[in-house]
Amino acid sequence: MHLIDRRVQGKNKSAPNRERFLQRYKGQIKEAVARAIKGRSITDIVSGEKISIPVKDVNEPTFGHTHGGIWETVNPGNKEYQKGDQIARPKGGAGSGKGKAGNSDEMSEDDFVFQLSREEFLNYFFEDLELPNLIKTQLASTTDFKNQRAGYKTSGTTSSLHVLRSLRGALGRRIAVGGKSAKRLKAAEAELMELLKITNDMSDSRIVILKQEIHHLRTRILAIPFIDPFDLRYSNRIKVPKPSTQAVMFCLLDVSGSMDEQKKDTAKRFFILLYLFLTKAYKKIDVIFIRHHTAASEVDENEFFNSRESGGTIVSSALHLLTTIIKERYAGSEWNAYVAQASDGDNWDNDSIACRQLLIETIMPLVQYYAYVEITDGEAQNLWEEYTQVLSQHSHFAMQKIKTPADIYPVFRELFKKQGK
Repeated sequence: MHLIDRRVQGKNKSAPNRERFLQRYKGQIKEAVARAIKGRSITDIVSGEKISIPVKDVNEPTFGHTHGGIWETVNPGNKEYQKGDQIARPKGGAGSGKGKAGNSDEMSEDDFVFQLSREEFLNYFFEDLELPNLIKTQLASTTDFKNQRAGYKTSGTTSSLHVLRSLRGALGRRIAVGGKSAKRLKAAEAELMELLKITNDMSDSRIVILKQEIHHLRTRILAIPFIDPFDLRYSNRIKVPKPSTQAVMFCLLDVSGSMDEQKKDTAKRFFILLYLFLTKAYKKIDVIFIRHHTAASEVDENEFFNSRESGGTIVSSALHLLTTIIKERYAGSEWNAYVAQASDGDNWDNDSIACRQLLIETIMPLVQYYAYVEITDGEAQNLWEEYTQVLSQHSHFAMQKIKTPADIYPVFRELFKKQGK
């Protein structure tokens, strides 16, 4: 068997060789990606990255012949060294490379530099992350189908033969084809019995004629096959679209007056990273954006990130809207609901209690995972204290604090790390 790679590649590029290279030096590339992450913004993460690996890490192992054991050699023209002297490493010599000479005696090598594509960079970036409790196998980008019975057909495989339906058809055919003959046979046999009561002369023309007719009718009935290929019926199954289990991600953002521009920017970066992660990991998923101050509203992505509001904070308004959307549009077993909420934790005291009750009693049973991030550089707010009680009662509830933009990625990894790690 010959496999021909017909994927379109640029000049002097080889996809199989590149895949083997990435697999062989996966550890070094992951370290290089981690170094690159520190030097770039979260919002710039959608592009690729130029990765450098020390040449010593990409050297291929080689095999060569050696003398083995202990051996001695005599080099002609030696006037300087005696047996047992240690020869120092040469400090350098005439080379053919271009560039200026260094002022150090140490030998150095250039790094091996290559470009990671956007897809390859994101694969390493999100390698250890996942949405907890999400059944990925049911999030196929194509429509799922299931086999459903749709009557019977006259052709098929032996395993799909429907015996009862075939016998029923054969019985109906025999009745339809031999019914008239069977009825006449019954009448002829009755006439013969009446004649035999009158006379025992078997040479009587009427008796001879009836016997011939009875014989003919019986032969005709017996000639009807018990079952005919025409009678065979096979179960017919067709493929019908089946709603696949899907995931919906709710993003809740506090846009009240207590959320200054820096906090909003940090929250936006967190959601950008989250949205990028979702689009990278899953091809079939809905993302719902809910922003709130004293009132909550469902908005599109552009308004979610750019619109400004002022005033107080009533977090329960967002939770009520979240509950309504889940029950009206994402109810049932076909959907796995996930929620990510960002806030500075500032909220009315009475409303924080209502939020805790709403989460414990209503929302948590409806969702697979709920992640709360509090963006603050001070002490914990009342909303954090109330949410701590939710954490103690539901294992699929998680909460973390973000103090500076540098905490976004570590918090994100902590919230969405793979289970068992």
